Amino acid sequence: MAVTAAFWARRRVLITGHTGFKGSWLALWLQQLGAEVTGYALPPATTPALFTAARVDARMTSVIGDVRDLAALSATVQAAQPEVIFHLAAQPLVLASYEDPVGTYATNAMGTVHLLEAARHCPSVRAIVNVTTDKCYANLESRRGYQEDDRLGGHDPYSNSKACAELITAAYRDAFFSPSQYATHGVAIATARAGNVIGGGDWAAHRLIPDLLTAFATGETAIIRRPDAVRPWQHVLEPLHGYLQLAERLLQDGPAWGEGWNFGPQDDEMYPVHWIADRLATHWGRAARWIAQPDVAAAHETTMLCLDSHKARHRLGWQSRWSLDDALQQIVAWEQARGDGADMQAMTLHQIERYSVSQYQPLGS
Repeated sequence: MAVTAAFWARRRVLITGHTGFKGSWLALWLQQLGAEVTGYALPPATTPALFTAARVDARMTSVIGDVRDLAALSATVQAAQPEVIFHLAAQPLVLASYEDPVGTYATNAMGTVHLLEAARHCPSVRAIVNVTTDKCYANLESRRGYQEDDRLGGHDPYSNSKACAELITAAYRDAFFSPSQYATHGVAIATARAGNVIGGGDWAAHRLIPDLLTAFATGETAIIRRPDAVRPWQHVLEPLHGYLQLAERLLQDGPAWGEGWNFGPQDDEMYPVHWIADRLATHWGRAARWIAQPDVAAAHETTMLCLDSHKARHRLGWQSRWSLDDALQQIVAWEQARGDGADMQAMTLHQIERYSVSQYQPLGS
């Protein structure tokens, strides 16, 4: 199922978290498709940030605000009168959640309540995609990919707060947006659980790709932790494509699509951290190198995390378009273009265009 300008042109869309990494890529993609985009978020959390580097706010309405502020969020929703809401605003880091669990729950759990409450009182809203995480599942460190009906949980405050956001969404769906009453309220709600996203313009702390690229760019030796950890790595455009497809289904067909959805890499694309580091160093060149951090006592992090995305592939027609190795090449191209002083809005839009016409090619094909 292709995402087209014919569907999204002039459609009113609200994105919470539009100043973040994923939100910035999504905002630019929707702008490219001709949508009327409003964003609501805190200022960018990093310097530099994709939001500023790619001038994301140039063709949209950007509102700086906190999802913990129900009144301000509600006012923005009412002003925008969106048909579609993508809820991405979050405290997105596991380690940061140990440092500030209260703020993490306030943003990820109560922020979701506030968004759904604001949407409940806005008659224009027809579809909501609440973006949670692959870490919302009770992780058993299994190689088997988690499926949408597996038990929710979360060992750390971030993961657990996202499981809470899933339960909150389900409660609002049952209490206020019941599929049986769809003809009355006209709103369909789904949740999206994506794997570990990577891409150009991510400068978040304690994340593998930003840490590696920062070291490579300065000629230093990158130090990585947990080199044998396996995650469902994928380029940021992969799940964003899924979110857009899911929103289209919600708008066209209503509550039949109002469920939880996994968006993760192909089954043969599950690689450990050390593989990522080696491939990224190869693509970067310029004597890029890394070493593993010695074992130290640290907060709990999972070693094995896999997603089963068969549901999205079979029902939505969604599929990966870039292999993980191709994704790493695109990241290096983006970062090296930035280092050369390129127009990063144009570069980001170019990668979106390239992705849109790509077909999946596994490593070595």
